[in-house]
Amino acid sequence: MSRNIDHDLIRQIRLGIGEDPDREGLAKTPDRVVRALEFLTRGYDQDPVEVIGDAKFTEDYSEMIIVRDIDFFSMCEHHMIPFYGRAHVAYVPDRHIIGISKIARLVECFARRLQVQERMTQQIGQTLNSILKPLGVGVVVRAEHMCMRMRGVEKPNSAVVTSALLGCFQQRDTRQEFMNLIR
Repeated sequence: MSRNIDHDLIRQIRLGIGEDPDREGLAKTPDRVVRALEFLTRGYDQDPVEVIGDAKFTEDYSEMIIVRDIDFFSMCEHHMIPFYGRAHVAYVPDRHIIGISKIARLVECFARRLQVQERMTQQIGQTLNSILKPLGVGVVVRAEHMCMRMRGVEKPNSAVVTSALLGCFQQRDTRQEFMNLIR
């Protein structure tokens, strides 16, 4: 979907920081910025339920299923600067499983938006919980925020870890099993 991003606004930003917007290296920048923003925010064009689609299957399996180390990139909604990391998503089924690639697609759907990591983590967990109705869902996200590394407090070795634990993942044994398996 094409967004209505004003090319002249991008020109004004370049002027505002003291650049010559007509300089050879910057002449095509507005088009590049628009394409980049469309790509980086394509999650707005996706319905999480449609991302899962018909990849929900009846299965008599009752042990924990984990898709770990799902790389993602997102944009901090406060500064519009990237943050990136890995998500680990698990669930304990109750009669239904989901195609495993759909879990990675669900992470991507929420990551490709202006986000805060805390909300993204919750959205992944709550959506999976709502669609599958499993015994529980666990999501752990570890990310590096460029807004914290290269500006502001300038802490280049910092990382943020968030979790969403629903259903049986709130019980100590299940939570511990999940945490051990994603280390």
